[in-house]
Amino acid sequence: MNVQGTEIPIVFHIKDSAGKLSATFDSPKQMAYNLACSGVLLRGDSMILQMKMMGGKYESLLSADKKATKGTWFQGGGSLPLDLKKTSDIATKQELKRPQTPRPPFPYNAEEIIYFNADKSIQFGATFTSPLNKEAKKYPVALLITGSSQQDRDETIFEHKAFAVIADYLTRQGIAVLRVDDRGAGKTTGNFSTSTTADFANDVEAGIEYLRSRKDVDVSNIGLIGHSEGGIIAPMVASRRKDIRFIVLLAGPAIPIIDLMTQQNVDVMAASGIASADLEFYGPFYKTIVTTLLNEKDPALAIKNATTVFNDWQSKTPASAVLNTTGVTDEKTKAAFINQFAGQLKSTWFNYFMQLNPTDYLNKVKCAVLALNGEKDVQVAAKPNLETIRSIMVEKKIKTFKVQAIPGLNHLFQHCNTCSSDEYGILEETFAPEVLQLMGGWIKEVIAK
Repeated sequence: MNVQGTEIPIVFHIKDSAGKLSATFDSPKQMAYNLACSGVLLRGDSMILQMKMMGGKYESLLSADKKATKGTWFQGGGSLPLDLKKTSDIATKQELKRPQTPRPPFPYNAEEIIYFNADKSIQFGATFTSPLNKEAKKYPVALLITGSSQQDRDETIFEHKAFAVIADYLTRQGIAVLRVDDRGAGKTTGNFSTSTTADFANDVEAGIEYLRSRKDVDVSNIGLIGHSEGGIIAPMVASRRKDIRFIVLLAGPAIPIIDLMTQQNVDVMAASGIASADLEFYGPFYKTIVTTLLNEKDPALAIKNATTVFNDWQSKTPASAVLNTTGVTDEKTKAAFINQFAGQLKSTWFNYFMQLNPTDYLNKVKCAVLALNGEKDVQVAAKPNLETIRSIMVEKKIKTFKVQAIPGLNHLFQHCNTCSSDEYGILEETFAPEVLQLMGGWIKEVIAK
């Protein structure tokens, strides 16, 4: 599927159990897997796959040999062409090497736990790991916070289980760890699709309250480790609580999210090979069209205003740059491009997220702060975000902070080659050992003070 000039592979797994059809949906490039389709309808040569959780639907016609489809993806009021090709009768999966994934037996305690938020409306499924040292009655603890999109407690991405790796390392260093399934994932209940970053921050607070209820937790040494969007949530929570000793921001955004997403789109396109000359035109346009759509609440008027913005930009931009960055060739593809933008911003989460400014929370943080970025990160650019965090820490006179870009690492903190998001699943490394050591050593220094 061509989305704003970027090719996005889509995979449907369709199963027939005694005449009853079911399906799941993968978008590997967006790190989304095994999303349940809410309905599968097959009538003659017509096939419809519904995705209520995403507000999406795929309508298509099967070829005569039933091995391909020609169809359209609908979401958020927009539509895009999407053709499928059958790859096999039985879904097969390549065995991926993930040597860092921890394997039992573990030299520490690992508990599968369930706890609830204050009003009992959400159940949380989690794993709590703690050292075996019987001399210590209470342990310092880190609560891990996942990044964007629905994640399990291990933040599993392309079978990389980064949070399991982090928890394993820290627990071996004497630091207990709580890692939690996101809403609607694993053993956690709740509706992920209608939730915002603010809701996820409330979920983190439920986790803190659970930790405070445990007799083996040192409540004076509770910290938060957030990756990507989790790196916004950590300061969001720490800014309103006095019981957070430290926060670790792994590729945590610091600049306004609309600026972050503008930079991200440009960097991702650059990593995919689009010329920098074309991207110089696209960056300012992206920010303008998003702002236009956010500022107009009437859907029809928002589309009209966005079309005006596109037409104005198109008239001043070389045709090759328009094509290479947006994929627009005619009025139909232009409408699809604009509708896709508008559809994304209708999402409860994305609309809220795009209007966030992380500095609103970083300015109120008083605990110790460690901010790390992969120098080759194309999703949260290291330089502008780390410089912003550093300047805030200096201005607010935070006594204990460290800000560092790690050479050669991507957004997932893997040593990378091309460093594009397409490479995440190809790399065998899950999480760079030097970052584990840096993080563990820093946390132990903080709790020793």
